[in-house]
Order: sequence, then structure tokens, then C-alpha cells
Amino acid sequence: MSLIYFFDIFGTAIFAISGVLVASRFRMDAFGALVLGGLTAIGGGTVRDVALGATPVFWMNDNTYLWTILITCIASVILVRSKKTIPNWPLLICDAVGLAVFVGIGFDKAMQFQDSYVVATTMGVITGCGGGILRDSLTGEVAGVLQQEIYATSCIIGGVTYAMALNVGVDNMTSFTMCVAVTLVIRMTSMLFNWSLPLACSDK
Repeated sequence: MSLIYFFDIFGTAIFAISGVLVASRFRMDAFGALVLGGLTAIGGGTVRDVALGATPVFWMNDNTYLWTILITCIASVILVRSKKTIPNWPLLICDAVGLAVFVGIGFDKAMQFQDSYVVATTMGVITGCGGGILRDSLTGEVAGVLQQEIYATSCIIGGVTYAMALNVGVDNMTSFTMCVAVTLVIRMTSMLFNWSLPLACSDK
């Protein structure tokens, strides 16, 4: 198992947990939690693959993703029902790691189908943020990535970093690592210092 694949599965599990936690907040049943967890975990990657014409989509070719989602969601539901408190900060850190890896994976896969840095960066953002947007849309909430929080912005900067590195001749694996590192650092720093983007409208 390659390190990239390991982190891809890790990110899938973390995003599935976040979906279950949102489902518990809306008092959904176990099936609803499974649906929301799965949508959060593989929704972005599915949209990416369909947009690129990479069919069958990734989780149809490798059922490890589906098993990861199933096991993670079941464990999360049991933990939530046991009334045990899950600290927020470990999940935020893990989410940031999963996000950063997903951006790199999305960019890399897009470059295999489209020789365009703009398309690749867009696919990286969709891979990282798409699942969360679909999850929030299903629950009737405004997606967090569309609000002030620096989330999608870190994905864009990470994708641009990947593109710039490739453009100056850096090898793909090093460029991937740079993308992940930059995305992660920006996301973690924004959480640490509570950075946010300005509102599109005045509060007055």
C-alpha cells in the first residue's frame, strides 16, 4: 500500500465520521448517518471522476473505500449513541489532513485526463470540498466552505502550488507533497488564528 493510498483511505474515514456527526446533530437514524457519511467521504471524488469521464468511478474499481465508509460509520454511530464526547480538535486536525491529501489526489488524477492546470486545480478543490457541500445541501444548510472559513481557499492555493511546481520541472511526487503541505499549513494556520475571508456584503 502506497503512502498516498493510505492517506486517501484515511481521509475517506475522517470525512465519513464528519458526515455521521452532522447526521447525529439532525437526529437522523443509522441509515441516514450512513448515507450522509458516505456522501461526505466520496461525494467530491465521484463528482470529479464523472466530470473527467473517469468511469467507472474510483470506488467502483476499489471496494476498500465502501468498506471503510461502512465500518467507520457503524463505529461512529455506536460511539455517538454511547454518549461519549468526541473532542473537536482531533477531528479538525484529521479533517485538515484528509482535505490536503484529497486536493493533491484530485489534481493528480485530473492531470491524467486533462493537460490543464486550471482544470486540475478545480478538480482538486472539488475532490476536497465537494463531499462537504453535498452533505450540507442535503441537510438544508449553507455549505461551510461557502462562508467565511478559509477552507476552499486553502485548496485553491494548494492546487496552484502543485501547478507551479510542475511548471518549473519539479517531479510529480515532490509537487504532490508540496501541494499537500501548503494546503495543510494554510488550513491549520487559519484554524489556529481564526482567520476568515471578508463577507461579500456589509453587516449593516
